[in-house]
Amino acid sequence: MLNNAKENRKSWFHKADEDDLSAKALLDGKNGSPSTVCFLSQQVAEKYLKGLLVFYDREFLKTHDLIELEELLLLVSPQVKEFEKELDFLNRFYLETRYPGDYPEFTWEEAQKAYQGAARIKVFVLRKTGK
Repeated sequence: MLNNAKENRKSWFHKADEDDLSAKALLDGKNGSPSTVCFLSQQVAEKYLKGLLVFYDREFLKTHDLIELEELLLLVSPQVKEFEKELDFLNRFYLETRYPGDYPEFTWEEAQKAYQGAARIKVFVLRKTGK
């Protein structure tokens, strides 16, 4: 069972790293859409937080809400509270970048901020898991 959890955590981190690479490539080249970078940054944070929940052997329902994931992590890793501003900022990008509607156009500055927030969360998670 433990080995399964380790593989599951690695799978979450691997998928997060794929999103990270894609977001960085778009951001570096400014060739593409800033909204895609925002979405991918949200996904990086989400997948790293889910991997951390797996690391702590915590169950979670299917969600894309970073604040929900933070609340689950507070019980085992209260330091996650330090990233609440980043989580709140990134949280909006799951819906606002995926569907048409009355959503704003995102800028490269917002994309950069989203990517930096996701990177901080990634570093936090990797430190917690000994990576």
